[in-house]
Amino acid sequence: MAVLLFTLLIFLFLGLPIAYSLGISGFCYFWVHHPELLSILSPRLFAGMDSYAMIALPLFILMGLIMNAGGITALLIDFSALFIGRLRGGLGAVNILASMIFGGISGSSVSDTASVGAVLIPEMIKKGYTPQFASGITVASSTMGMIIPPSVPMIIYALVAEESVGKLFLGSLIPGVMIGVLMLVITLSISYKKSYPRQEMTLSREKKISTVQRSIPALIMPVFVVGSVVGGVATATESAGIGVLYAMIVGGLVLRKLKLKDLSIHFKNAIMTSANVMIIIALSKLYIWILALEHVPQVMAGFVSGLDLPVFIILVFVNFIILATGTFVDVSPAILLLTPVFLPCMQALGVSKIQFGVMLITGLAVGLVTPPVGMCLNVASAICDQPIGKIFKGAAPFLLANLTCLLAIILIPELTLWLPTLFYD
Repeated sequence: MAVLLFTLLIFLFLGLPIAYSLGISGFCYFWVHHPELLSILSPRLFAGMDSYAMIALPLFILMGLIMNAGGITALLIDFSALFIGRLRGGLGAVNILASMIFGGISGSSVSDTASVGAVLIPEMIKKGYTPQFASGITVASSTMGMIIPPSVPMIIYALVAEESVGKLFLGSLIPGVMIGVLMLVITLSISYKKSYPRQEMTLSREKKISTVQRSIPALIMPVFVVGSVVGGVATATESAGIGVLYAMIVGGLVLRKLKLKDLSIHFKNAIMTSANVMIIIALSKLYIWILALEHVPQVMAGFVSGLDLPVFIILVFVNFIILATGTFVDVSPAILLLTPVFLPCMQALGVSKIQFGVMLITGLAVGLVTPPVGMCLNVASAICDQPIGKIFKGAAPFLLANLTCLLAIILIPELTLWLPTLFYD
């Protein structure tokens, strides 16, 4: 394990991508300790990606790309503005509500930042909001994209933990909405304190009705996709495929913004994004295999079970590790590395796979908004040309919502278990 961790840290320090750092350090471990197993590393790498459930990954990514290209982002922003745009700091509130809805469509926080931020950050700055506030609220609210179902990270966790995707989707719904509500409260509080402007709305009654009617196909999409999984009508992979077809129909025939000639570009982007994740998954499987060979999960579970500490204290300590890991490691590899280590410990303490999964994803979501890795920070920085340090300062007050929700998940397991129990048991 010393060889494994030492070589991993060296490669990361040298700036090697996380996937290749994992792969090379894993190879070094086998070369030193188990050279007789080197011949079967290639089949192991392939087996790490050879899962029917993983087909859902590129399909959900493609669905988000098509919905964005089909004009859904601007439509959701207009829809959100009808209800909360008149409040002081209304554009900030619209930003959060749009992220909640878009997150339930794309399943990706980075896509949320890119789509909603490209429209709202320049508009908020134009209306008198500071660039720090506009970009900060955008990246913070986009963390809901990987919590509110459907969620791409939840699918990856489901694969590693061998848990139902439908149960995980339901388990993350209440915490995701809770974060959004808390962020709305924080936004309105800051907006009244700093006297941010109200959004003037002069739409006619007919225009309002038209906006709502045009929004309905997009608004029911999360219910359509997630509901098909929860209701047992389709698997997560099948529902993702149905969602792609639905997105094409809505974007191309209903909104008439999606162009047939652009589909090849979206297919290519979905393939490239998925390939990056799949490489990480494949090479992370080496680490999971090494952990099993060294009996690390069993040792950790025995160590934790032997501690004479309340479960709450142990969960808080594990969450500190999750938050620290998310600061330096991207979401997908963090899930693949932390799950096999901590899940046996959690089960030994009586914590369900669903509660731990939602806790893990919620904690890692914060890492998307914290330097130095912070993928959402980098996307927002490219949009508004602000340094990531200033964007993080703008996002920091809103991350209180994430941390409050994370504490609630620890203290109240029913937040994550009530809906799965209601629908499945």
